[in-house]
Amino acid sequence: MDLPPESAGRRSVPHTADLRVEAWGATREECLEQAVHGVCESFLDLRGARAVGRREAAVLAGSDEELLVALLEEVVYWLDAEGEAPVGVEVTPVDGGVHAVLRMADARSCPVVGAAPKAVTWHGLEFGRGAAGWRCAVTVDV
Repeated sequence: MDLPPESAGRRSVPHTADLRVEAWGATREECLEQAVHGVCESFLDLRGARAVGRREAAVLAGSDEELLVALLEEVVYWLDAEGEAPVGVEVTPVDGGVHAVLRMADARSCPVVGAAPKAVTWHGLEFGRGAAGWRCAVTVDV
């Protein structure tokens, strides 16, 4: 995956019948934060959205790929269960995973710009450290 010159960011890329998000950052945690934003911005216009609550999650996993999937599944869960989407994400490392603080907006009050995510897939999953920092690519069922 060719990365733009910014030190952190995300983008959606065309993918048949699903959503594909690529994200990058200087650290693993920054890359995870960007991936969350990329998934959420693919289906909601979050400009101007205000946080109305806060969720915290300890996300533990055996590999970086499992960590990415588990964090995004947490986001999909809160969207489905409570109609909430993160407008702010802070990820910090902990033993065996990360601690995520999600500042949540009411997703029902945000303009819809795409299909909502239903599940995170393992198909074509990438997550790792390279010369330019951390990068990931993930496909999400919509």
